[in-house]
Amino acid sequence: MDLGADLFKAAYSPYVMLSNAEESIDASGDMLQTALAMGIPQEAILTEDAALSTYDNAKYTLPIMKQHGFTSAIVVSSDYHMRRVKFIFDHVYKKSGIELTYVSSHTSYNAKRWWSDSYSREITFSEYTKMIGNAFGYDGPEAKNALDQIKGWFF
Repeated sequence: MDLGADLFKAAYSPYVMLSNAEESIDASGDMLQTALAMGIPQEAILTEDAALSTYDNAKYTLPIMKQHGFTSAIVVSSDYHMRRVKFIFDHVYKKSGIELTYVSSHTSYNAKRWWSDSYSREITFSEYTKMIGNAFGYDGPEAKNALDQIKGWFF
């Protein structure tokens, strides 16, 4: 949310779209509450609240983009998640005529030493497993359920 707010305040975009806006992101509340607290005006915020997965984020934001006549967007996500975000959004937006630019926010994930702590190991396992599933057409809640079963074998 910090990076999205910074890009908005730097006038890279007149709007901020929050996919799964009701998702809690920290103790202060959900994404919408956080965006408002960061000084983004309500009239500059577009929301969708139906997404349950990264694939849904892409699928449900595309009609909103078309409805508003947008021709480009900056997609913001965490550094460890961006490879899969780009894979999915490029697929969903392929013939939309909307140009996407991807910007990742820094997290504590350590890609160069992914094996060195449990957080980075779990993120790596989760993202690569989901990427493989997405490549074979598994998206959304079904894919998450399958991942949880697989994770149960290892963690």
